[in-house]
Amino acid sequence: MKFLGINAIFHDPAAALVVDGRIVAAAEEERFSRRKHGKRPLAFSAWELPELAAAWCLREAGLSPEDIDAVAYSYDPSLVVQKPEGDWEDLRTKYAVRAPAFLATALPGLDPGQVSYVPHHVAHAASAGLAAPWRDCAVLVADGRGENVSHLAGRYRGGELEVLAAQELPHSLGLMYEDVTEHLGFLRSSDEYKVMAMASYGRPRHLEALREVIYTTGDGGFRVEPVDWSGYAKALKKGAPWTSDHADLAASVQARLEEVLLELVRWLHERTGERRLALAGGVALNCVANTRLLDEGPFEEIWVQPAAGDSGTALGGALHLAQSYGEPAGPMPDAALGRGFTDEELGAWLDVARVPHTRPADLAAAVAAELAADRIVAWFQGRAEYGPRALGQRSLLAHPGHARNTERLNDVKGREQFRPIAPMVLESRAREIFGRGPVPSPYMLFVHDVHPDWAARIPAVVHVDGTARIQTISPREQPLMARVLSEFEARTGLPVVVNTSLNTAGRPMVDDPRDALECFGSSPVDVLVLGPYVVRRGEVFAS
Repeated sequence: MKFLGINAIFHDPAAALVVDGRIVAAAEEERFSRRKHGKRPLAFSAWELPELAAAWCLREAGLSPEDIDAVAYSYDPSLVVQKPEGDWEDLRTKYAVRAPAFLATALPGLDPGQVSYVPHHVAHAASAGLAAPWRDCAVLVADGRGENVSHLAGRYRGGELEVLAAQELPHSLGLMYEDVTEHLGFLRSSDEYKVMAMASYGRPRHLEALREVIYTTGDGGFRVEPVDWSGYAKALKKGAPWTSDHADLAASVQARLEEVLLELVRWLHERTGERRLALAGGVALNCVANTRLLDEGPFEEIWVQPAAGDSGTALGGALHLAQSYGEPAGPMPDAALGRGFTDEELGAWLDVARVPHTRPADLAAAVAAELAADRIVAWFQGRAEYGPRALGQRSLLAHPGHARNTERLNDVKGREQFRPIAPMVLESRAREIFGRGPVPSPYMLFVHDVHPDWAARIPAVVHVDGTARIQTISPREQPLMARVLSEFEARTGLPVVVNTSLNTAGRPMVDDPRDALECFGSSPVDVLVLGPYVVRRGEVFAS
């Protein structure tokens, strides 16, 4: 059977396809439309569907809309507590009610009667619990909001979800973090990771005060009382310089979030006795908190959905429907579920663009030589990543041994200089360089302490607090990237390469060859590796 999952109601619209018990494709609309996050999370935008992503998923499987057996829409309007007439939130509900008809219009041939509503947090839970490497586990979801709750705690047994707790709105850890994000001059529902990065520069001196207004209730839930953030630090406008007061506020909120999550997972462990925990929801993208849960919490293993935000509910919805129809799918093979291109297609793009290029006999050695010479490499290989992290398919690579490369890459991307960049490392070498976090760690969803004797050798990837958000590389799963790392170590003695997303500020990650060429042409990147082909800036502009 064929199941299409759709996320559209808030932000990060996405589509995913499960066929005959196999995850075939998953992609976010932003990668096609080139609008960051696809759209803003406003009631007015709830009607916008991931039309391009859904159409691509079908093409990838050689299907047409009439071939689909069931569609999961990851929001159930019947669960929404009705707002007073005239409240804009009512508009969102009306759009969701009409979603089957909208989908039938967007995908001609689709029967609107095949569309099923999957509760938002159930879809999040399925994206973790059913996609995880294990069949039985506890599951925790925390984000901004769904229909009427902001959190779910439960467990999966034999593919069936048992909900043990859910926190009703308006109490929300995700919305609380969004409020602080906006107060600090960043874009809410988008830039929360910047607050997490800023927190490392501050002291949690407001922690005691926040414990009075953000607290657990002992029954698997929590409370977030109204907070006047201006009492802790002056509100910032976008781009305004921040001070220690702002960093201290970020540090305090981050610390309290971690404490509350720890209390929630301890409660969940007591109720379930499970050894393993799967996490999803936007809050699960907080890699600092994830590491603390693993380090101090009761669960032996934690798996985080790489598309933990709302885009992941497209996959979760499809997995939930497949399970309910008796065709369970999973686990998730990896995050490379988006678009890919053949060598011939990539070569044709370069020919049409009249861009000089070479095809080295040993691509890994050629790229390692460029990196060892301290050149920035735009890396485009295989199928695009599903989720917000660059994982070796659409990446910017650089030498980690030069401290200036942090500033250099942030300049290339147009990012704030306080933001860290991340390392790739061979899985077999990770433990000698990085501690505390899990190994393997293929999705960049945990932070690791950098061993002191290595910190001075790879300064570009060491954050101000001595940590790094690593990605481990397995030769079995990513043989080409593993060879690049080995060749780079042979030249430099460093088994680590900088990896950050292939994009510039405010733009989605590069997805297709046109995006890659445009990014290369408009930013100070030295080398573009497009599949087997190498494009060097000097050769392009010399011609």
